[in-house]
Amino acid sequence: MLHSLPLFHRISGQRVVVVGSGEMAEAKARLVGRAGGIPCAETEAHHAKLAFVALEDQRAAEAAAFRLKRLGLLVNVADRPDLCDFTLPSLLERDPVLVAVSTGGASAGLAKHLRLRLEAILPQNLGGLAEALSNAREKIRARFPSGDDRRRALDGALSQGGALDVMAAKSVEDVERWIEDGGDPVADAVLEIVLASDDPEDLTIRQARALGEADHVLHESSVPEAILIRARADAARHVLPCEDPPTSGRRVVIRKG
Repeated sequence: MLHSLPLFHRISGQRVVVVGSGEMAEAKARLVGRAGGIPCAETEAHHAKLAFVALEDQRAAEAAAFRLKRLGLLVNVADRPDLCDFTLPSLLERDPVLVAVSTGGASAGLAKHLRLRLEAILPQNLGGLAEALSNAREKIRARFPSGDDRRRALDGALSQGGALDVMAAKSVEDVERWIEDGGDPVADAVLEIVLASDDPEDLTIRQARALGEADHVLHESSVPEAILIRARADAARHVLPCEDPPTSGRRVVIRKG
């Protein structure tokens, strides 16, 4: 089970309550401002949907949280994950790409150091690739009118070693060339996975990648959810045996060993 539903909430031009003073509250207000929001006091809570409580006094923090919750606001309370309706992840920014690392409030330090490792791995021009793909959206749609073909073509291009490998610096410059010269969708394929165990960590890199790219997942009823959630959230699932199995697209068949 996910401990939280990951969402990116747009607050540009909206009031967000910040209760508290000092460095902790100032940090929350800065973050709200960076996202285009307007930090405000509790007295303006009737205009807001979100609130941050940054008070050292635990009783005062609880009281403020309960007041705001009664008004229908979603509340984050610093250092009190038990009182939080939402938590703040550690953020890695490659504008417009935004990567969020969350531990569900278990350890902000762990989230920060995971983010720092990712900072060293993800190229600085990743945002440039996102912008280039956004600017070329209509050309990509014209080149691949079918949504399935479009997604499979992008899967092939953006994957490791692909024409637009997300880790390659030159990919930003290659988007137009990829649309004009190549850009063929990834061919239909079937991969059968015989599980070595119920632990998703035992999946091979090839198996995990195939699950992440699959259009259809055909699986025995005994395959655990921990394995199935490694597939794309919008991949169609089919319990074996199925009367009308899919015959096109990228299909993964999962059986117990």
